[in-house]
Amino acid sequence: MNETPCDPARCVIAMAASAGGLQALSVILGGLPADFPAAIAIVMHLSPSHKSLLAEILSSRSLLEVRQAKTGDILCHSSVFVAPPNQHMSVVQGGRIELSSSEAEKVHFARPSAEPLFATVAAVYQKHAIAVVLTGGDGDGSFGVQIIKDQGGMVIAQNRPTSQDFSMPETSIKTGDVDFVLPLSEIAPMLIELVSAGKD
Repeated sequence: MNETPCDPARCVIAMAASAGGLQALSVILGGLPADFPAAIAIVMHLSPSHKSLLAEILSSRSLLEVRQAKTGDILCHSSVFVAPPNQHMSVVQGGRIELSSSEAEKVHFARPSAEPLFATVAAVYQKHAIAVVLTGGDGDGSFGVQIIKDQGGMVIAQNRPTSQDFSMPETSIKTGDVDFVLPLSEIAPMLIELVSAGKD
């Protein structure tokens, strides 16, 4: 069976989540249309000792194509790539995904961490990069959102009332580099608006 030809993404949304992240990601991805003109890359803190079913679960809740990322995958429109457990996910020129070894150093006590993903998406996609920091513990993503902003991209953080754990969004908000602090139900509509506005 032939895979659908890839339409390489011009805009990439990098999402990070931890505690409560499955529900948050399900709501956002469920609110995006099947022809959403951007790629989404997701890092969620997962147990390294279990096979992750995150991609399968999200696929059943979204019209987009959701898959667990592999090194060499190309970020395509209307596609979602989920970092596997215990590997950092980065993006290189051409929108190609690279995964670290499972021995790579943890960042914020996490592997995968949002930081390598946010920093590399910012470098490759610049003003066409959007970071989304969702519910979760610790401060993962707070360095990366500053790099996204430095490169001209946009940053969204989930608000306190809809977060199971507000520490991750709050740490990013405190950097001063978050453009929108939104309840969970408003994140998908905002992404649709931002991506539509960015098609220049």
